[in-house]
Amino acid sequence: MPNLYTVAPNLPTETLVLKSYETFSSVRTLLLNLSNDLTGEHRDVALAIHQLSELGVLLVGQMMDREAPLTSL
Repeated sequence: MPNLYTVAPNLPTETLVLKSYETFSSVRTLLLNLSNDLTGEHRDVALAIHQLSELGVLLVGQMMDREAPLTSL
């Protein structure tokens, strides 16, 4: 069965990191919005996944800061 999703093999690392950050950020937002509509155990699971995605955002953000720090104006 062919892959439905692929990542171009020659993308620069900066592009991969940026897209990862954007993906984690989107997941984080979607999960937080979803958790507002849930209750009980389902809400707890959504918030736990949100917390993991938040960690992903922080980790990728730290990597971005190390690899391509913003210069002060």
